[in-house]
Amino acid sequence: MIKVTDIAYVRFRAPDLDEMEKFLLEFGFVRAERRDKTLFMRGTDPLPFGHVTELGEPGFSGLGFYAESVADLEKLSAAYGLPVEASDAPGGGKIVRFTDPNGFPVDVVAGQALPEALPVKRRLVHNDGAARPRRGAPLRVAPGPSQVKRLGHCVINVKDFRETEAWYKERFGLVTSDEIEIAPGAPIGAFLRCDRGKTHVDHHTLFPVGTGTPGFNHAAFEVANFDDLMAGREVLAGAGRRHEWGVGRHILGSQIFDYWRDPWGHTVEHWTDGDLFNDETPPNLTSIEELMGNQWGPPAPPSMGA
Repeated sequence: MIKVTDIAYVRFRAPDLDEMEKFLLEFGFVRAERRDKTLFMRGTDPLPFGHVTELGEPGFSGLGFYAESVADLEKLSAAYGLPVEASDAPGGGKIVRFTDPNGFPVDVVAGQALPEALPVKRRLVHNDGAARPRRGAPLRVAPGPSQVKRLGHCVINVKDFRETEAWYKERFGLVTSDEIEIAPGAPIGAFLRCDRGKTHVDHHTLFPVGTGTPGFNHAAFEVANFDDLMAGREVLAGAGRRHEWGVGRHILGSQIFDYWRDPWGHTVEHWTDGDLFNDETPPNLTSIEELMGNQWGPPAPPSMGA
């Protein structure tokens, strides 16, 4: 077993790369590279890309994780009889390709050449009831799309939750933050995070949901801050994009969230201000009501996850 360090990217297919790029620019991405049949988009963090679209029939075509080193890829290769290949994606490096129990392609990558970080434009100073650091200057939120930083997590619908959970934990060292029961003694899914020991990581990186039918649920991208999320919301609404759910604050993970649909119906989330856990945080068992509830904001629509 190795321990992946983070989720790297999600992959989709779409029949029109121009339309997908237009949406993703409105959503807050920056083009990393465009080829005849593939579009790579990145955020402001110094990572090669976080969203890939390949020309084809609309659909979800997999996800990728970062390994700590090429040596970890070689361990995976030896354990599972899979080749370590050279990656031709932006950043290069090496890659091992899996297929999970639901038929989803799952890549593990390492050794990439990393680009420079991009400037974050909305670095705002806020006053609140406890502290007023902004003095003598007004706060002004510049209009324009949100600034996506990086991919934070992916949620997948799966045939069998326990089978999928075991598969990802065995190969990639993921651990449980919150396990969800649909009824007492009836688990339906779990928020899984990377295991980085004492280093704090996102509350979840992958969430397999045992719906019985494999499918894409949503992918979530961190943005700069709350004002950045709200500014981007105005851009997407003004462009007539399909809104799904938000703005609100989750209970599990605590993120402020806002969900949208891309032109082919894939749900993508803006989020900010999420929880960070390390190995001192034990796994938690909780209910479907906490999963679908929120601390403030509108209730989840019936279309979520469909």
